[in-house]
Amino acid sequence: MKELINTTELPQFLLGDNTDFPDDIFIIHTQYPRFVINLKDDSVEWMEEFETSEKNELEAATPDLIQAASDFYDREMSRYDN
Repeated sequence: MKELINTTELPQFLLGDNTDFPDDIFIIHTQYPRFVINLKDDSVEWMEEFETSEKNELEAATPDLIQAASDFYDREMSRYDN
């Protein structure tokens, strides 16, 4: 099956919202490991299946990924303010 979207052309982060969750702010990380974080409470939903051997590495990288998502959001909001 042909790939419909070339993921290398997607930005690393996307900002998302949903009217069913008006108080939530979602950041979608489009590169491996793909995830959606809700900045309201820093809950993370992984969009990947991980091998047991990958879990330690993932746990170590998670704080940096959350910080990068938060930094992306702050940058985007500062651009709206200008």
